[in-house]
Amino acid sequence: MSEKELPPLPEPLPHPVIDSHTHLDSVTEMTGLPATDAIAQASRVNVTGLVQVGCDLPSARWAVEVAQAHPEVVATVAIHPNEVARLGALELADALDHIDHLATAPRVRAVGETGLDYYRTPDPAAQQRQRDAFGAHIAIARERGLALVIHDRDAHADILTVLDAAGVPDRVVMHCFSGDAEFARQCLDRNAWLSFAGPITYKANEHLREALRIAPLDRILVETDAPYLVPVPWRGRPNAPHLIPHTARFIAETRGEDLETVCAALYVNAHAAFGGAW
Repeated sequence: MSEKELPPLPEPLPHPVIDSHTHLDSVTEMTGLPATDAIAQASRVNVTGLVQVGCDLPSARWAVEVAQAHPEVVATVAIHPNEVARLGALELADALDHIDHLATAPRVRAVGETGLDYYRTPDPAAQQRQRDAFGAHIAIARERGLALVIHDRDAHADILTVLDAAGVPDRVVMHCFSGDAEFARQCLDRNAWLSFAGPITYKANEHLREALRIAPLDRILVETDAPYLVPVPWRGRPNAPHLIPHTARFIAETRGEDLETVCAALYVNAHAAFGGAW
C-alpha cells in the first residue's frame, strides 16, 4: 500500500455513528477519492452522517454546497486560526462578514473550526489577531444560534479565557480534544462536547485516554479530521470517514463499555451537538 493510498474498509459498526469533523475536499485533494465515494464508503461501515468543516472562504463555500447536495452531510463555516494569522486586518474583516453570511445557509450547523493555534503561530501579534477573530466567531455562533467548533493547539488557557469573555454558546464542540483530564473537566464545566480523533489511539497519548475516561458518555464525540490524524493501525496513511470504526472501537475498549452502547451514544451526541437530525 502506498503512502497516499487509503486503508481498506474496516468491519462495520453495530450502530450508526456520525463523523463529527471531516474535510472531504482535502481527502479528494490528497487521495483522489471523490466526496460522493467517500460518503458512500463511510455508509458501508455504518458511518451514516458527516460534518464537513470549512476553514477558509473557499472551503466554507464548498462545505455549504456539498451539504446541500448530500443529505448525509451538514456544514460548518469559519476562518481557521492559522488562516487568520496570514490575513491583514481588512482581509480578515471582509472574510468574517462572508462567514456571517454563510452561517445563515440552511445546512450550516456550526461556526468552526475557529479558535487558537499557538503551535503554528508563535508571533504574539498574530496570536492576538487569532484571539480577536475567535471572539468574532463566537459572536456569530451566538447570534445565529449555531454550535461552535473549537480548534485548540497549545492554547488551552487562552481558549477558555476568550470563550468566557465572549460568552459560551449553548453548544460547544472541542474538536480533536488535545488536553488532559483536568482541562477536560474545565471544558465539561462549560457544557462542551469532547470530540476524539485518531490521536486517542496513539501509544504516547495517555493523557487523552485519561480525559476520555472521566468524560460522561453523553459528552463525547468521534471524528476523523480526515485526511489527517488517521487512527492506529494505519498511522502514516491518509484518513477518511470510513475509518471512524477504528476510533469508535478504541473509545469503547478504553472506557470498558459495550461497543453498541457507545456507538448509540456517539450518534445521539452528534445530533445534540449539531442541532438535530439530518
